[in-house]
Amino acid sequence: MKIVFLDAKTIGDDIDLSGFDALGDVIKYPFSSSEEVPERVRDADVIIVNKIQVNESTVGQAKNLKLVCVTATGTNNLDKPWLDAHGIAWRNVAGYSTESVAQHTFTMLFYLLEKLRYYDDYVKEDRYTNDTVFTHFAEHFYELNGKTWGIIGLGNIGRRVTEIARAFGANVIYTSPSGSAPQDGYLQTDMDTLLASSDIISVHAPLNEYTENLLNREAFRKMKRECIFLNLGRGPIVVEEDLADALNAGEIAAAGLDVLCTEPMSPSNPLRRIKDSRKLFITPHIAWASIEARTRLMDIILGQVKEFFQL
Repeated sequence: MKIVFLDAKTIGDDIDLSGFDALGDVIKYPFSSSEEVPERVRDADVIIVNKIQVNESTVGQAKNLKLVCVTATGTNNLDKPWLDAHGIAWRNVAGYSTESVAQHTFTMLFYLLEKLRYYDDYVKEDRYTNDTVFTHFAEHFYELNGKTWGIIGLGNIGRRVTEIARAFGANVIYTSPSGSAPQDGYLQTDMDTLLASSDIISVHAPLNEYTENLLNREAFRKMKRECIFLNLGRGPIVVEEDLADALNAGEIAAAGLDVLCTEPMSPSNPLRRIKDSRKLFITPHIAWASIEARTRLMDIILGQVKEFFQL
């Protein structure tokens, strides 16, 4: 069996992939362009990809190909009808990063809520040294207890965030952009109610026809001026120009983003103009990427390959 990793760098160099070596001939490419893929998969039985497009133009000449494994939950990069028509199976992985993304959600919230960048700078710039008062009150912050937290997209991650937010005393509501039926034990509301009544709003939804450009100028204007907005779903759920305008106009208090419309960040991204870390906190799509989550991910992929070939 020949197994080809087409963009192994997206998993990281620190994750043990030796289990695959026992299954056959393994080739790992750090990255692959669409033009490079056809030759690299020509005699592959299994290909393992993250973002690479898998369709007739990239894998059409791979006569031995039997299985495509995606090291992610999203499968927008797969031409599933073509794969199905040619008897090529595909697998993705769900649930591996729930704890990691939930943890990062609260990391972003507390960074913004408690103005941590400001206070860290205040101390490290020696402004606290020999100050006259033992507590510095310049930047205000509030307790999470009693606040309303609105969640857009109540999947595994949204439910885990709900559980943690409730432990802090927050009141949690959610909305389903696709109109899914209410879930027992969770308070569902419509989108307009969630936008208008939430002190914190976090996005944990997939990108689809219901969510693309969902958070636009009109949506931000419905939010409270004190609202902290967090996107840990997908970048194109947010209209970035509209978010930048909302932050600059003070229509919302702050935003934390782990995902952007173009990744890595585009030089033309309007959010680059906002340098105030009290208003905007961006991380480079790392919420999913704890050591445990990435190890769990690849263990699941290894199990999928073994199961498919009955090894």
